Amino acid sequence: MLQRPRRNRKSEVIRQMVQETHLSAANFIFPLFIVDGNNIKTEVLSMPGIYRYSVDNLLREIESCMNLGLKAFDLFPNIDEQLKDKFATESHRENSLYLRAISEVKRHFPEACVVTDVAMDPYSSDGHDGLVENGEILNDATLEILGKMALAHARAGADIIAPSDMMDGRVGYIREVLDDNGFSEVSIMSYSAKYASAFYGPFRDALGSAPKFGDKKTYQMNPANQREALIEARLDESEGADFLMVKPALAYLDVIKLIKDDTELPVAAYNVSGEYAMIKAAVKNGWLNEQRAITEVLMSIRRAGATSILTYHAKEVLENKWL
Repeated sequence: MLQRPRRNRKSEVIRQMVQETHLSAANFIFPLFIVDGNNIKTEVLSMPGIYRYSVDNLLREIESCMNLGLKAFDLFPNIDEQLKDKFATESHRENSLYLRAISEVKRHFPEACVVTDVAMDPYSSDGHDGLVENGEILNDATLEILGKMALAHARAGADIIAPSDMMDGRVGYIREVLDDNGFSEVSIMSYSAKYASAFYGPFRDALGSAPKFGDKKTYQMNPANQREALIEARLDESEGADFLMVKPALAYLDVIKLIKDDTELPVAAYNVSGEYAMIKAAVKNGWLNEQRAITEVLMSIRRAGATSILTYHAKEVLENKWL
């Protein structure tokens, strides 16, 4: 035999020499949950090892991550039910929890990259990503609220705005609002292909943001559809997105690859809470090797074409030097 592929696997040195896909801290964005108060750090029961932090402890956690080389963070707020209303006004209220958190992170760590989530559901009394009227999600009326939210985030110091709502036209609307107010340098990481997935449960527990009625299938994508993701991604690119995101990641590697092959923009993927939780549950039961399972999952997302991976595994991978 002239061709023996095993020759390129015969030693660790050679295996590393021919390795096609690489992961580093630069590929990770670490999602972090915020709560009001002081000196609070409470574990999310459905996400072992992941916590809700008051702003003071959030700063300590970010400092710990920065020392590991992890420098990009996506912030998510857990809002008191009493502050939620139909129009999500808490999302852009001056000196609100979320805006204070953004400002404090950028004040203490100006070199950190802060990604912010733009959607109504954490602040909405209806628990939906858009404005609800008579049981219907109003697309165009929602855009004005999202624009206010994005502008407030930019003023607080956000580096990247990440609209996760899946309303039609929101990328272009937010881009225009940012540009008109002098924030043309603020990036948009669009949740371009966000599916109506079963893997969001632990995240909704962490934020207390589950919909109060119905589901999100009229705006999030059908898990059966692949080509539809190209429509969403191309629209977001034409409207001014700087990154295109696929969510979830592990069950949608084909979609990551499809979009990556169709665009010159960087593609991000969200390794979501349910994907994290199922690995942690299997490890707890002794069914999986934790290091190998986690690194294999992250490598598969990177191999599919994701430049940036939002993952709850980010810190532990770097802390344990698993890369």
